[in-house]
Amino acid sequence: MPWTLNAWGNRVRRAISFGFLSGGCALAVAVLVVSFPRAVHAGQMRTAKEGVYSGEQAKRGQALYKERCSPCHGDTLGGGLAPPLTGDEFMRTWGTQPLSDLANKIRNTMPQDKPATLTPQQSADVVAYMLQVGKFPAGRADLGADEAALKQITFLAAPVPAPTTATARNAPQGLSFPPSANLAQLMRGMLFPTSNLIFNVQTNDPGARKKSDLQSGTSGFSWVDWGADIYPPWELVDYAALAIAEAAPLLLTPGRRCENGKPVPVDQADWVKFTLEMAEAGRVAYKASQSRNQEVVSDATNQLSESCLNCHVVYRDKPGAKPGDPSNKAARCVK
Repeated sequence: MPWTLNAWGNRVRRAISFGFLSGGCALAVAVLVVSFPRAVHAGQMRTAKEGVYSGEQAKRGQALYKERCSPCHGDTLGGGLAPPLTGDEFMRTWGTQPLSDLANKIRNTMPQDKPATLTPQQSADVVAYMLQVGKFPAGRADLGADEAALKQITFLAAPVPAPTTATARNAPQGLSFPPSANLAQLMRGMLFPTSNLIFNVQTNDPGARKKSDLQSGTSGFSWVDWGADIYPPWELVDYAALAIAEAAPLLLTPGRRCENGKPVPVDQADWVKFTLEMAEAGRVAYKASQSRNQEVVSDATNQLSESCLNCHVVYRDKPGAKPGDPSNKAARCVK
């Protein structure tokens, strides 16, 4: 992917510090109380248990849900091709998050076959139906869709508890595998290309890419050339961000070696800290990508590049390079 040092130059230069010189159907919700039954001060959180939708609105939402959502999420919101939109698992994910996060997801990415075709108020109508199915009480006012107000509303005040110890005890134990790649191979095969794809949003708007661009492989968003016309560019950014969040913990796999044969310092507190920072940067990039906004993702790349730089300064970018080893690889993985 080309690196263009333009107005985003500073961010790109930070991205280069990462090591680049070395060569739906998951429905969300949106709510706003148009008129409150009591005064609510700025910054005061509310929950859906306080009656934040009307029964009439829930009827409208039911019709919309049946037409636009049920093919993936099921007639009763119980899931099918896509996850359920009710129950403990749904609430564990979305229960205490600001509804603005969920509103952005439904507004920008749903339905998966025709994203961004529901209006904010239509999304709120669907949410009213979801709340009704979830046994949240109706109120007198419809839900609105103003993001600032949505930030003040959650489904629940406290998270849904995780499965009990007995349930966890009956769950299959995860398998542990020895590392197959050294650290450099892991970086170059997983974290390097996925980070590059996200950094590419700084200079290329995924929403402006045409299918002809994808098929020609010139868009800057092809995962690999053969898949360039399979996934839309914004989805590729989603997948890249999630891949970073999921792959970062592999940096802590015991027994992994650096390219020079030295053990990766998985027992060092700062290495663990840097790894956690990278995983969090991936999650932040994914949330930003869900906005389908180039500027928001470009801003999120700052956190990703900083998480890379913090580790490289300590463990990778070593002084004392020699003619046969200009990057001083021999000193990597040690302080």
